[in-house]
Amino acid sequence: MSEDSEFSRAVAAKAARKLRAQRNSTQGVWFGLGMMGLVGWSVAIPALAGTALGIWLDSHHPGSHSWTLTLLIVGLAIGCFNAWHWVDKENKEMREDEENRDD
Repeated sequence: MSEDSEFSRAVAAKAARKLRAQRNSTQGVWFGLGMMGLVGWSVAIPALAGTALGIWLDSHHPGSHSWTLTLLIVGLAIGCFNAWHWVDKENKEMREDEENRDD
């Protein structure tokens, strides 16, 4: 008898997970698209800001190296770090939600 109740609990848990996944699937698509936009802007804005500052520096303080290229690379690095930070934060929150739902 305990095997039947154990089996029925396992089936009920799987069914509940599937229902949650179906309810969250539409939200997941929109969430994913929003996250892609956030990641894109978090990389693009520092890169564009670095490029603009580099162009200004090149026109006002010319030198032997290109400020534009240097600050573009710095902006891309900052943007990639920023995007990694956001994605890591959201990943941790999703894992915590999953763990709390399973308990």
